[in-house]
Amino acid sequence: MATYQNSKELQNLTLGKITKYCSEYNPNLLQAVPRSLNRDDLSLKSNDLPFVGEDVWYGYELSWLNNKGKPVVAVAEFRFACTSPNLVESKSFKLYLNSFNQSKFSSIDEVEKALIKDLSATAQTQAEVKLFTVEQCPALAIKLPAPDTVCIDEEDIEIESYQYQAELLNQAQANSTTNSITENLVSHLLKSNCLITNQPDWASVYINYKGNAINHAILLKYLISFRQHNEFHEQCVERIFCDLQQYCQLEELTVFARYTRRGGLDINPFRSTHLTRAPIMRTLRQ
Repeated sequence: MATYQNSKELQNLTLGKITKYCSEYNPNLLQAVPRSLNRDDLSLKSNDLPFVGEDVWYGYELSWLNNKGKPVVAVAEFRFACTSPNLVESKSFKLYLNSFNQSKFSSIDEVEKALIKDLSATAQTQAEVKLFTVEQCPALAIKLPAPDTVCIDEEDIEIESYQYQAELLNQAQANSTTNSITENLVSHLLKSNCLITNQPDWASVYINYKGNAINHAILLKYLISFRQHNEFHEQCVERIFCDLQQYCQLEELTVFARYTRRGGLDINPFRSTHLTRAPIMRTLRQ
């Protein structure tokens, strides 16, 4: 159970509350959540993180008016470094993007600059924003993971509990050899719930590691244990990363969760011991 759930920072969010939708550009709608809330619970220090990485978001419902009042639509890619002091709260992000709907902008560049300015201020780090037409967004073309990626979802396991259990990983390497291997794994069975609203969040989680072999059945049981766990997307991925490092002592580790979209946004946290940029990857569920 997260110890930060009743923090004042979360109590002040619009998330979980009835909210009026604003269709006039309003950057004040954006709300920040300090990353430290979750990282304190994981005993992580902002100046000594065990990972690098980023959060990659895609926005599918961005629209504004040109100077003649004609609507323009676009698909947006947003990237935030995992070292940013804040993450952008998703409901406020959706409300903010909706505020562009009836606002006039002279060009797509003007919209992009506004997005960069506002999101950078909220995250307290330089945000990256790219806008694409709805017919030409190369990043959202179907791009499958590496061909040697093994799906662990067919493991014949019995599940009795759906509460988060990090200690399951105690047995993840019990029968492994001492030979270091490299594996690309995926499970499409990751489900967690929003920290505030309890709405379900669905994801495919990609795990690449180098080290002693991880038992696939145990790993799958561990991932399924998030099924009734309440935490934000970014926090779940950092928890998975930290648990795997703690229990498996891996030489290299990358965890990349591809969450399905809600309200026109999907969130894709990427954490790695050595890779700073998320790969270009998109499967059917995204």
